[in-house]
Amino acid sequence: MKKLLLLPVLLFSLWNYSSALDASVSFCTFQTPDQTYFEVYFHFFGKTINFDTLSTGELQAGVEVFIMVKKAEEEIVLVDKYNLHSPKFTTRKDFLDLKRYSLGNGEYTLFIKVSDLQNPDNKTQFETPFFISYDKTSPTLSDIQLVASLKKAEDEQNVFVKSGFELEPQAYNFYNKNTKVLLLYHELYNTHLQETGALKVDYTVFKKVNNEEKEILKKSKTIQPSKVFPVVQSFNIDKLPSGNYLLKVELVEESGKILDKKAIIFQRSNPEYDEADENNETTTEDFFASLSPEDMEYSLRAIAPLLEDQADFINSLIAAGVKRSQQMYLSSYWKKRAPKETRDAYEKYMKVARAVDQQFQSGFGHGFETDRGYVYLKYGRPDDMIRVDDEPSAPPYEIWSYNYFPETNQGNVRFLFYNPSLSPGNFTLLHSNARGERSNPQWQLELYRDAPNEIDGGNYIDGTDMQDNFGRRAARYFNDF
Repeated sequence: MKKLLLLPVLLFSLWNYSSALDASVSFCTFQTPDQTYFEVYFHFFGKTINFDTLSTGELQAGVEVFIMVKKAEEEIVLVDKYNLHSPKFTTRKDFLDLKRYSLGNGEYTLFIKVSDLQNPDNKTQFETPFFISYDKTSPTLSDIQLVASLKKAEDEQNVFVKSGFELEPQAYNFYNKNTKVLLLYHELYNTHLQETGALKVDYTVFKKVNNEEKEILKKSKTIQPSKVFPVVQSFNIDKLPSGNYLLKVELVEESGKILDKKAIIFQRSNPEYDEADENNETTTEDFFASLSPEDMEYSLRAIAPLLEDQADFINSLIAAGVKRSQQMYLSSYWKKRAPKETRDAYEKYMKVARAVDQQFQSGFGHGFETDRGYVYLKYGRPDDMIRVDDEPSAPPYEIWSYNYFPETNQGNVRFLFYNPSLSPGNFTLLHSNARGERSNPQWQLELYRDAPNEIDGGNYIDGTDMQDNFGRRAARYFNDF
């Protein structure tokens, strides 16, 4: 039996502020009789991108998209860079894109960067590992694609067409109260190779209740022998309460043996039926219900550094803008964090978050969304900090030092921030020795990039250190102070 594959949804930059470029990005892998390929789906949110006014009076946005795929050993196997222009609109609207690439079995890392063509500083990027594993000698499943709409294709050349259907990707795998049906598309391969017994596919929707998976919805479908068998499946989610859900798809023999399985997470906001949710502890009288929409979003962004593993859900809550769902999330988070003094704990934390916001303002969003603000909220005030503004061949930089991290049992933790743009307050994290944070072995070469002839050993490709001299202090500060 194959290991369950949980399919990722790539959600761009949790640290983006409200006016920064925002995009939902996901991908799926599929097969043809001749090759394996993967598709990348983009949903660009128009309100976060600059639109140009055309001579006709219509509006049009443009983005530069950079896609790179590396193998596990850092071999670059795919690079694509292109400019994408939205359709012409009368008002600012969202727009879509899809790219399809041939790629064989293996372990990979996907890197994507998107920039606003009218404002290159308005950009975002993401990186995630993934792997492809298809066995052409036995029945297997493709990935699961959640779709916002599906119709019979009128133009087979349309990039969104697959197996005769035009499929619109579901942004953020998020379903608001107006969505009544969950649609999914996937494919089965080599079912004609099954020698004994019929095959079926089981579709099950689970919700986590008290750390257990509770089965909510289930369907099955009998599969016909075929090299490629496309499937469209749907669930009525009209009365499905708000929350996080897991959709599992299993390819099963007549004997009950599972041949292959895949899974994907989705979120639902459906306030009308939340009272039917036995795990819902929020009420309309809850303090968080009194927050304005602006305060609600601000509060979600402020706790983001503490909840990196929930980036997808927080992003979907902010993007959807459904106050009830945001209220539920905040209330649940703070009740778990401080069951007896929930409001007091929230207000104390937000006092710190506002101070961090003010202290690390850079002109590019909230101060706690900068790298320095993120580290401060996540790890607290540094035990020591040194600021250098006048070192030759280096932009301004700061080194923060923490004596001890109880969470990781790590001592002498350092963070190095630098400001290559020289914009006021625009410091980014260049290197850290903290476990789980950005580690850049070539940080010295980047910091002193204006002195390329002074690399120790002269090797820019593999070098890590700069030549030591009296005025070059960053390495000594980082290692010793």
